[in-house]
Amino acid sequence: MAEEAFPLHYLVWNNQYQELDRELQKKQHDTGRLDPRGRTPLELSVCLGHLESTRVLLRHNADPTQSNAQGWTVLQEAVSTGDPELVQLVLQYRDFRRATERLSGIPELLSKLRQLSFCLNYSVPLVSKVCPSDVYRVWKSGSCLRVDTTLLGFEHMTWLKGRRSYIFKGGESGAMVMEVDHEKQVVYTEPLSLSPRDTPSLLAAMLPSQENTAQRITSPIVSTHLNTRNIAFERNKSGIWGWRSEKTEAVSGYEAKVYSANNVELVTRSRTEHLSDQDKSRSKGCRTPLQSFLGIAEHQVSQCASPHKPTAITAEEYFDAEFNLNGRDIGRPVELTSKVQRFKATLWLSEVHPLSLAEQVTPIIDLMAISNAHFAKLRDFITLRLPPGFPVKIEIPLFHVLNARVTFSNLCGCDEPVSSVTVLSPQGATEAGQAPPPLQCEVDPSVFEPPPEYTTLGPGRSEPMRDEDDNLLQFAIQQSNRIYHIVCPSHKIFHALSRTSKLCSDRLAVRHF
Repeated sequence: MAEEAFPLHYLVWNNQYQELDRELQKKQHDTGRLDPRGRTPLELSVCLGHLESTRVLLRHNADPTQSNAQGWTVLQEAVSTGDPELVQLVLQYRDFRRATERLSGIPELLSKLRQLSFCLNYSVPLVSKVCPSDVYRVWKSGSCLRVDTTLLGFEHMTWLKGRRSYIFKGGESGAMVMEVDHEKQVVYTEPLSLSPRDTPSLLAAMLPSQENTAQRITSPIVSTHLNTRNIAFERNKSGIWGWRSEKTEAVSGYEAKVYSANNVELVTRSRTEHLSDQDKSRSKGCRTPLQSFLGIAEHQVSQCASPHKPTAITAEEYFDAEFNLNGRDIGRPVELTSKVQRFKATLWLSEVHPLSLAEQVTPIIDLMAISNAHFAKLRDFITLRLPPGFPVKIEIPLFHVLNARVTFSNLCGCDEPVSSVTVLSPQGATEAGQAPPPLQCEVDPSVFEPPPEYTTLGPGRSEPMRDEDDNLLQFAIQQSNRIYHIVCPSHKIFHALSRTSKLCSDRLAVRHF
């Protein structure tokens, strides 16, 4: 019986939240266990709109960051119910979970990178003089890391610019983070640790505003992911017919093999079942930037679930793995629009490059991806099963008028001297055909200290954390769209977004133009 096979799920189904609380206090149940339909107790509770059971599960550390079999997160399912109190609750615990994972994950990553030193510049301009660049400069030496940024986000349709530095310093007893506001000359310091007595205050600080909740409920649920299941790499050819050979090019002084990555898909899904007719009309009236500005070559498929009510499914039917629901499901009927953009990427891979993507670069991107969506998306691509070699250059034609390019160059400042970095002479000779010895350099320790004249304060943030990566992208492209129609009525092909990355073992620079 379902009550015996899935005790937590069964209590959730009937919203018996008091009995659910008593069962969870026994510490004998796995809150991550899936039912026959692929849902955890928390996902089931949210889909059914059971606020009380959801609150009990979250209090007992059920994971609000998981995704279901269809790829929808717990928060997205909460938004689909249209219940603002449920959305606010799930959003609060999701942000709390992310914050605690950052606090526990950053010292561990810094410890792994104790032997690595470099400096990184990472900037993301979209269209010159239209959308400002989001510039990151990263210095890494031992267990110390510094990140500088100039674009903080946007508010009320206005870009927020500023000069901020985030300094992470790891030690034997723990780690410390400093946020440096160069405009106000203020330093906020906070230890990267979370004691049990800090949990209630941190959870309370994560309570979202009513405006944030209302904005989610009145907007489509959008999910974008990179589908690489069918990706295939093949060597590019050069020369004329009959005399063609595998293509190689010199990039930043390194001989690189040129590959094409085919069958890469960018999938965007939108759900609107929670929207009112007025919200749907407003959403349909505004063509998305992906349609109006970028001119995506895409296939669009719209599908709606059959209009069955949740009461049309009994508990016996739901928990019976052998029972065919024939397309029925719990919750609101889903109104889904799916868009698929297919593109081909080009990669330049050097097998003699001194850097290791897995050992030296990926850990840094993992560290940045904990709290930065730009690095998370970069990680998703470069962590694919690439052919042998270091990707000294990557070019992705994201849209008809928009290219993304990542280039790694100026390793250890060999091409251009870098302040605060001292290049060390390599030891040992290199025989023909062998990879050069690893380049070594040192970063001045003063890089990881704030200016002494700045005022040092306790924990705090000069700017609130934002959960608006998709909104930033949409707003950036919309601004670009306005200028594009004014300045360029003829459809020129822009290399509007290109990324040039400069790496060094102690000096790594990445630039995106």
